[in-house]
Amino acid sequence: MKPVARLTGVLYLIVAILGGFAQLYVRASVYVPGDAAKTTENVVANATLFRLGFLADLVQVTCFLGVALLLHQLFRRTSEGLARAMLVLMSVAVSMICLNLLNHFAALLVATSPSYATAFGGPEGSQAMVLLLLELHRYGYLLAQMFFGLWMLPAGLLARRSGLFPKPLGILLIAGSAGYLIDLFAQFTIPETAGTLAPFVLTTATVAEVWLLAYLLSIGVRTPKTAPASA
Repeated sequence: MKPVARLTGVLYLIVAILGGFAQLYVRASVYVPGDAAKTTENVVANATLFRLGFLADLVQVTCFLGVALLLHQLFRRTSEGLARAMLVLMSVAVSMICLNLLNHFAALLVATSPSYATAFGGPEGSQAMVLLLLELHRYGYLLAQMFFGLWMLPAGLLARRSGLFPKPLGILLIAGSAGYLIDLFAQFTIPETAGTLAPFVLTTATVAEVWLLAYLLSIGVRTPKTAPASA
């Protein structure tokens, strides 16, 4: 089981690196909230980087599906039902992110293709469309966060029951699931304060995922003394 666990860790590390590059560097570098002209200018000036961000997200989300399949393999002897629920939730998140990438690429097309320069009533209309598409991508990412949060709930329960991971890690994963969901609903219901709230509610999720990643890479999994009962 340790080779499977370490492969899971490698794929998870790729997810973290490429996902961070695409979301925290590429889109953060070009997206200027409320400023359509500046956002479009940034996309045009950094078109190659923007394409790399798209490809990075596509690769990382494919790797995340691999993480889902391998975690299912690790946990299915503990509880096939919970492991299947985790796999389904992770697969839904993957599907949503893949579809949402259309908004990212569409923003690039509108910003850089001459055929769209006057398609929306002139340059200002095209610039507004670029900003709208990037905002739709941002909200689509938030919607996918629903399932990024939910998969950590069965994963946490499985981590506690299986004996493959430290029990406190399972508890943190469960708490992290709640943190993701709180942040999601705050972003849509109280957006003016969600940014202030996010560092507090997402800290547990971040710590849980970093711990899980580090454990998979460094240790793999524990060898349970007794086989867990199926649920």
